[in-house]
Amino acid sequence: MSLIGLVLIVVGLGVLRWRRPAWYWLGFGALVALIRIRISFRSVMEACGLTEPPSRSRLWIAAATHREPVRMMPGIRWVRIIRSGLVLRLRMRPGQEVQDFEATTERLRHSWRMHGVHVHALKPGYLEIRLIGYDVLRKVVMPGEPGAGLLRVPVALRADGSAHLRDFRATPHELVVGATESGKSVYLRGLIKGLAPQQVALVGIDCKWGVELAPFARRLSALAVTPDEAGALLDALVGEMTSRFELVCAAQNLPPDAPLDAITSDIWGLPEDIRPVPLVVVVDEIAELFLLTNKADEKRRDHLVTQLIRLAQLGRAAGVYLEICGQRFGSELGPGATSLRAQLTGRVAHRVNDEGSAKMALGDVSPRAVGVVTAIAPTRPGTAVTALPTGGFARIRAPFTSLPDAVAVCAKYAHMTPDLPALDAFRPVPAPAGDLVELAPEPA
Repeated sequence: MSLIGLVLIVVGLGVLRWRRPAWYWLGFGALVALIRIRISFRSVMEACGLTEPPSRSRLWIAAATHREPVRMMPGIRWVRIIRSGLVLRLRMRPGQEVQDFEATTERLRHSWRMHGVHVHALKPGYLEIRLIGYDVLRKVVMPGEPGAGLLRVPVALRADGSAHLRDFRATPHELVVGATESGKSVYLRGLIKGLAPQQVALVGIDCKWGVELAPFARRLSALAVTPDEAGALLDALVGEMTSRFELVCAAQNLPPDAPLDAITSDIWGLPEDIRPVPLVVVVDEIAELFLLTNKADEKRRDHLVTQLIRLAQLGRAAGVYLEICGQRFGSELGPGATSLRAQLTGRVAHRVNDEGSAKMALGDVSPRAVGVVTAIAPTRPGTAVTALPTGGFARIRAPFTSLPDAVAVCAKYAHMTPDLPALDAFRPVPAPAGDLVELAPEPA
């Protein structure tokens, strides 16, 4: 009976590890990992070359006691168990730097039998090693408190178990590329779903006759579905941006006794009663704005691209933010493509069909990131590589957001759609409210 019970326990743990990896980790895996790290810490540090020669005082003590001097290793200050793994805070020894530990992440991962190892610098002399116990991107479960707020939307989960935020204040403009069925549309749905409840104006440019963005019409302040409409809408957006700059300039004409904190160079320094609502422009399939069908289209294309570049260069201070999406993005699109890309600080690359798009998206961030993008499997839709505001890159995966879910949220918060007179001509006419609500799944 004892053998049968032991077999049942092992089988139960195996099933739990596969079906509920977080429960398995918190109940059993974390304890095993802590014991393994505690026993092997010194030997692993020595094998990975993360120790330093003993200090002069230690050499004197060793000589006085006739003992062999021991090399100094990093000290563990504290250990924290999290849902996805362990967090170690280490104190580095003199002569060590964070890059020494980053270069050995693969060795540490195999030595401690973890799924992933991520190193983050803290204050001088200290660093954090995040050990991931299982594949958190296999089934995405977003953290309970991801830190959402105005213009801050948790859109995906990082490979280190933390939430990836799309923060428009920190990264005003972003480029999102991905092939068909790579998860780009799901990423965009999650972003719109997160922005819908906020005091934000949403503008869509979808030259695929609106098939991607038209379902969200009730929450959109403007929508263009053809290149000609897109050109007129971009002109109106540039005019709106200009009027906002004029408002900021008028606020700068302050009396001599005005307080210094009243001086501003963007809309966020204006009083709330006159501050314009932030405006997020979503462009789906950017290549459609660059394509030429005949010689006569060249002038229209150049005008579209010029207006987009103006919004990207000047829009941040006016509270205008761009989300540029496309299946591919490269210099072969034509003049202005690289100039536009240079203004898009945020980069998200899903699985792509050509290496050129990956290089265009992340080649200037890290050459290693390009290889990670091209290695994304087609069986992992939603997986992407993103550039981090702090430097470097990270693998992410967006939680699945169905079209009915996103449409239902937009319908629920349709009353929050701001009224922008400059864009009234482009305000979409949505279907009746009942038709949109019927798209939402029935409650369980």
